[in-house]
Amino acid sequence: MPLEYGTPVQAEEMKTLINDFSIEVATVNGSGSQTANNVILRALFQMGIPVSGKNLFPSNIAGLPTWFQIRANAKGYVARKQDIDLMVCMNPETAKDDVIKLRPGAIVIFDEPLKLETLRQDLTFHAVPFQRIVAASCPEPKLHKLVKNMIYTGVIAQVLGIDMAEVQRSIAKQLKGKQKAIELNQTAAQAGYDWADANVPAQDALRVVRDNKTEGMLIMDGNTACALGAMLAGVTVVAWYPITPSSSLVEKLSDYADRFRIDPATGKRNIAVIQMEDELASAGVVIGAGWAGARAMTATSGPGISLMSEFIGLGYFAECPSVFVDVTRMGPSTGLPTRTSQGDIGMTARCSHGDTYHICLYPGSMDECFQFAYRAFDLAERFQTPVFLVSDLDLGMQNWITKPFTYPEDHFDRGKVLSEQQLKTIEDWGRYKDLDGDGICWRTIPGTPGGKGGYFTRGTGHNPYAGYSEKPQDWKSNIDRLRRKFLSAQSVVPPPILQSSGSKRGIVAFGSSDPAVLEARDLLEAKHEIRTDYLRIRALPFTAEVEAFLREKELIFVVEQNRDGQMASLLKDFFPDQAPKLRSVLHYDSTAITAQAIVDPIVAAWK
Repeated sequence: MPLEYGTPVQAEEMKTLINDFSIEVATVNGSGSQTANNVILRALFQMGIPVSGKNLFPSNIAGLPTWFQIRANAKGYVARKQDIDLMVCMNPETAKDDVIKLRPGAIVIFDEPLKLETLRQDLTFHAVPFQRIVAASCPEPKLHKLVKNMIYTGVIAQVLGIDMAEVQRSIAKQLKGKQKAIELNQTAAQAGYDWADANVPAQDALRVVRDNKTEGMLIMDGNTACALGAMLAGVTVVAWYPITPSSSLVEKLSDYADRFRIDPATGKRNIAVIQMEDELASAGVVIGAGWAGARAMTATSGPGISLMSEFIGLGYFAECPSVFVDVTRMGPSTGLPTRTSQGDIGMTARCSHGDTYHICLYPGSMDECFQFAYRAFDLAERFQTPVFLVSDLDLGMQNWITKPFTYPEDHFDRGKVLSEQQLKTIEDWGRYKDLDGDGICWRTIPGTPGGKGGYFTRGTGHNPYAGYSEKPQDWKSNIDRLRRKFLSAQSVVPPPILQSSGSKRGIVAFGSSDPAVLEARDLLEAKHEIRTDYLRIRALPFTAEVEAFLREKELIFVVEQNRDGQMASLLKDFFPDQAPKLRSVLHYDSTAITAQAIVDPIVAAWK
């Protein structure tokens, strides 16, 4: 039975959590707290402790509440943790609610004027005179607001036992190249540490101990990983319109292009990154560039995909290679621009009116964001079609630990492209003529010499020779071929990841739900003696492994972060006879999914 707020926690109920806790910092947007929070995260990482960071921020520029959660876990669990073990309250607007939501026994560090210590009796409170400390440690009053945040990094370091040398090293890394800022912030952090050392009683509820589990690893976000993958895939045209949470992907790609995509002869970029007037124009450029033989992409989010859908339908029907990265946020409409969701699964699978199905890739890690961004271009050209890489805000913008990426050694797959010499050997070529039976036709690049490779590109009905046609047999033949082409990708797209324990009950998930599912499976077995098999889907069309998993299980829980069970709906569409086995486990409150959000409904259904 849970304790009521205000009920003291008995000493025998407490235990020391070593390298296993969550920290949440509540501030306001635009206060500069992001730097301070990343300093804490990186200091823990440098001490060899697996960590992750979740920034819950508003969609305005400044002034509204923001929260940053850091999770440290020696076992490597990096999903958001449901309970908060240490709370830092810096925002008067949310301070009371921030305290009320805490589990009994949690530690609260707060700005002294907030006077929070009377709210509950079952928490440990530390009132910190932040303004007095910052005034003594920072000689420039105009900088007090920003430097004030660094004081709580020092307080946290002292309370938890984080090595201050790692805090100072983390500050230097965060502010690299800004020596004055480094010195000011290092002084502030030390001042916070010294104050806590003199005023905060020692505690043994939460402790940090140096470990070695992050050796050789990096901290990265998925947008950066996708940008690297696209650059190495040889992308030459990027047309985009800024939209949260995808903007940083193209910004990173542009930065990398300035370093790695410079023509040595001219000193100019060999990649075009163009900010268009809107999403429609961006899609038009990408489709046109793919038709012309370029490797072309855009990065956007749900509202952008909605606007692009007519062009995407043209790309599907005219068969133009193109890559669309959807970093999903909450919808419908403008929704919550800075919150995460898996709500675009259905839209990307079937984007455009009429009968369409698109190749979609669902990365679940930083390495897969990198790999799948690279592979998306090969798939787009091999199958001559728009390809979606479906990420989300949690993967795209949050901090994750990862191993360094492996440089891709494969040659680019440009697909069935006819050269001038090949055209001379073909008597009866047609742009939309299926010569090989796999649904994929041979194409030509505009400007191919010889005069035999020309055709009229159209979004209207056409026959195998690209001639206009309204004949029912031509239409049906073309639509059937496009589906055959889509299904032929089953043997090429990334197969699912299977973790088997021999159970007849399984979990299916995808994308950013993976860390929570991995943790949930351990909790289900350890606390409830429930064993499950797990299949993580990584692509559409579904491969043979997906069908086999569905057929061999008696009951399957499909975990996803949307209201309507969109992945479950796709599974039912492709495998209708397996539909009675599927049970949706849904999380859609705009926060990243936790393990407990998976455990509770499965335990309830198991009974």
